[in-house]
Amino acid sequence: MNALLPATPARPDDALLIEGAEVLLPDGLARVSVRIEDGGITGLDVAADGARRVAAPGMLLAPALVDIHGDAFERQLMPRPGVLLPVEAALLETDRQLAANGIATAYHALTLSWEPGLRSVQMGWDVLGTLNRIAPRLTVENRLQLRWETFCFEAVPLIEAALAGPLTPSVAFNDHTSMILLDPSVALQDRPFEHAPGFPVTAFDDPVFLAKMELRAKRSQMETQACVELIREVWSRRPQVPPRIAEVAALGRKAGAAMLSHDDTRAETRDFYRALGAGISEFPMNMATARAARDAGDQIVFGAPNAARGGSHLGSPGAAAMVAEGLCDILASDYYYPALLSAVARLRADRVAPLERLWPLVAANPARALGLRDRGEIAPGQRADLVLVDWPEGQAPAVRQTLVAGRMAYGAVAAG
Repeated sequence: MNALLPATPARPDDALLIEGAEVLLPDGLARVSVRIEDGGITGLDVAADGARRVAAPGMLLAPALVDIHGDAFERQLMPRPGVLLPVEAALLETDRQLAANGIATAYHALTLSWEPGLRSVQMGWDVLGTLNRIAPRLTVENRLQLRWETFCFEAVPLIEAALAGPLTPSVAFNDHTSMILLDPSVALQDRPFEHAPGFPVTAFDDPVFLAKMELRAKRSQMETQACVELIREVWSRRPQVPPRIAEVAALGRKAGAAMLSHDDTRAETRDFYRALGAGISEFPMNMATARAARDAGDQIVFGAPNAARGGSHLGSPGAAAMVAEGLCDILASDYYYPALLSAVARLRADRVAPLERLWPLVAANPARALGLRDRGEIAPGQRADLVLVDWPEGQAPAVRQTLVAGRMAYGAVAAG
């Protein structure tokens, strides 16, 4: 690449013209120039007309990535179990990692749970408040996915406050409480609908359950028995959970928030959440549920690490197979930000689909599912959220520049 794009134009109306790159358009690759002005894409293959010309030969210019669900920020908050670091520093570092991985819009999967510590409601308030306060210092658009543990009634005021904020979050309905208490003889992928009357529950003194609680207690900085007593108390709320879910869903609908259900295992589960306005199935855990979601017209999300690795670490459906079957619309970074680009690279190398069909999984499709109509494609009128990728044939892709609304959020020059 002959020149870096300027970090900030001299004037708001200064224009840029990126030339020489292979540009990923909605209908395929083309060697066209892209004009950027006032934070948006204003033309393809148009005259320079006074714009600063930036040469990018040998590069791929593509829409910047949109991450619908990423919780890797938790590793900046708690890099070791029980070791919490300052929230502001953690979020600034997370923002840097997002930009370096070509992600211009990120929905942080902020778990709001009855557990103390990392996933507590108090931590949720801290993250929400800090993001709002440091927004002018961030380089990419940091939003929240309110990953609400449905037994955590204490989180409802936070959800209401977040939905009233400047950047509308998404709402994900998450029931790890029932998963924790599932009888160990039943596989997670085969569990019944969580609100079914006969849901199979483990004994509180079962050794498998106690071992699970020991790990959870360490993360929450609790004694194991105290953790067991806490979840026993929380489980007593079960009859009140469906009305609370309906309450939160009504808040989400009123705010126009995208809503998702997490780790679905039954068509019945999808039916329940779809009726409340949650039209996105996030990480369905078996093929039958994915097919039910597709038949109903839902959007389906799988993890990019799954696709990049070649399979799920939980034994759920493989993302590559789901893409090939037409049962995956969106890939999420999940627990590893570089996985979005790595997944696209692996799926392309394995000939699952051509690049122009794979890239929407990490850009246009999540943007549309989240109600963001102004990004995800390279076309006039779209926001200039772009990524320049160095991708030699047969090698791994590397992000060289990330633009967010025409502003350089990340730039790196290779040593060679």
